[in-house]
Amino acid sequence: MEKILEVNDLCKTYIVNKRQINVLRNINFHVDKGEMIAVMGPSGSGKSSLLYGVSGMDKPTAGRVSFCGRQIETLKDDELSDIRLDDMGFIFQQMYMMKNLSVLDNIILPAVKSTKNKLSRKELSQKGTALMKKLGIESIAGNDINEVSGGQLQRACICRSLINEPEIIFADEPTGALDRTSSDEVMDELERLNGEGTTIMLVTHDARVAARCSRVLFIVDGNIKDEYNKDNKATLRDNERNLNNWLLEMGF
Repeated sequence: MEKILEVNDLCKTYIVNKRQINVLRNINFHVDKGEMIAVMGPSGSGKSSLLYGVSGMDKPTAGRVSFCGRQIETLKDDELSDIRLDDMGFIFQQMYMMKNLSVLDNIILPAVKSTKNKLSRKELSQKGTALMKKLGIESIAGNDINEVSGGQLQRACICRSLINEPEIIFADEPTGALDRTSSDEVMDELERLNGEGTTIMLVTHDARVAARCSRVLFIVDGNIKDEYNKDNKATLRDNERNLNNWLLEMGF
């Protein structure tokens, strides 16, 4: 399999009140193209720090991160910004959107800002509308962001993450602010997109979410303690049960 992301000996250290805090310690893993991988662990274990480190949102203290063959820890800030904008998609628990823009305009904004975009504004709107239709939210295209439900807004965030056709989507607790029904709807969409070939790496505390992923990395005190591989022949319910049993063994 082609590796889209390869991480070697990644470390992140902060100095707080003259005390060294090792948030990430010699992290090693890879993500294959087309894979859907989850990162789990206790609060404060380094899950989000790992996501930010491998996506170029935060500079590592040491180690190497190869994204599509480029060593991102060696890149300048403007080069990293271009990669994050053009080749990566992001979904967060807090659905950051511009309040003065419609849902559709929020979705196409990254493409408007992209240096690789060659489409007109009309063509971008058509592309954004097509994504919204695919996720079943085309009816809210002209709405303000405070006029839609949390589940609809998170699906709009998924559309926004896809507008520049990224190589990978990074998601930090994408269902954390949603009720169970909306959470299931969002994960249905992410799972469907993954089935179409979109690579996804997500952080979650929810075993029901992680059970849909092909692999789960369990991180404790900045180290990857172990990983779980989904049984592709098992039902989702069986995978949830198996993953929960494994997490109990991990002390989660």
